[in-house]
Parts: sequence; C-alpha cells; structure tokens
Amino acid sequence: MSADSFRTLSAPAEFRQKIERSEFLGIAFPVTTDDAFFEELARVEKRHFDATHHCWAFRLFAKGIPRQRSSDAGEPSGTAGRPILSAIEGASLHDVGVVVVRWYGGVKLGSGGLTRAYRDTAAKTLAGALTVSRYLCERFIVEVPFASTSVAYRLVDPPDILLAGENFGETNHFLFDVRVSRTTAFGQSLDERRLAFTRDPTPRLR
Repeated sequence: MSADSFRTLSAPAEFRQKIERSEFLGIAFPVTTDDAFFEELARVEKRHFDATHHCWAFRLFAKGIPRQRSSDAGEPSGTAGRPILSAIEGASLHDVGVVVVRWYGGVKLGSGGLTRAYRDTAAKTLAGALTVSRYLCERFIVEVPFASTSVAYRLVDPPDILLAGENFGETNHFLFDVRVSRTTAFGQSLDERRLAFTRDPTPRLR
C-alpha cells in the first residue's frame, strides 16, 4: 500500500475446512465502514446461528488513515481475532472484513492450535479471493473551450487520471478524478495548457 492506493477485494469469498473435528468457515468481503462491517457480521451470525463462535477482524483504509479491529468472540484471548487480522495484513489488503465461523467438534486445539486454525482459514479464504486496486483521488473541475476538447481527453491517464464527467454548455466543464500523488503535476499541466480549473479536496476512492 502507498499513501494513496491499496488493494481490496472485488467480491466476497468463502473457504471451509475441518481441523481436528472442528469445522471452520472463512467469509471475506469488501467493506468501507465500521457500520457496514457489523451489518454484514450480523447477517453471518444469523445465517450460521448454530455455530460455536463467530470470530472476526477488519482493516479499513478510512480516507488515507488505515485502522483495524478484531474480536476473539469467546475464544481464548489472542487466539482468533488477532490471527485473522494477521492474515489480512499478510495479504496486504485494506477495506476488508473477515469472519471465521467455528463449529466445535469436541477436540480441544489448545492456544497454538486455535491460533493456527483461525489464521490459516482466514489466509486461505483471502488467497482464493479476487482483488482490485483502489486509489485515493481529488476532483478537478476544468473549464475547456470547444477548441481544446481533444486536449482535455488526452489528459486522461488511467488509473491515475480518470474522466469523471463532462458538462457542455456556454462553458464546458470536464471533471477529472486525479490520484493524490499526481495532483501537483496535473495542476501544472493544466496551467501550461492555460486551462482554468478549481479543485474539490474531498477525498474520494476510485
């Protein structure tokens, strides 16, 4: 991850395995807020109401400030939530939540066994998931004379510079979402082309 980009999941993923008669189900999904994570966690708990434990962790990008939380959900302290979070960190992912559901099979795994089981289930769930890169961007609103529309289109440079919209009228406005690390250079290129612009500094993910 850089200061303005990270990888996340493009779709949910699941992985199931048995370890010493206990069954573990890993469920991973993209998520961008605490509330969204807990809503999904509630759905998982309802769907798998017969499970012994619903342990979890999430790691958010949070508009450029990474943060994370985890829970052992009744397992011995440090044996479930932190190993799940470690698997997310090991996969270098953000804006991701993982719930590992356990059905106890009657054989105690011990602290070390539990730690390995939760981390391994989470890691294998994430290993089978599809990922996508996301970029923290800033919006530029650029005034473009009709004679310069071709110039504006040539400014597009995915994934760092994306055309977010066009408004044609007495004054034409092109909207660009520019990766934060490219904003200074992009502003300079607009000045060189004598294109007037304003900036909306509100962070947005693309």
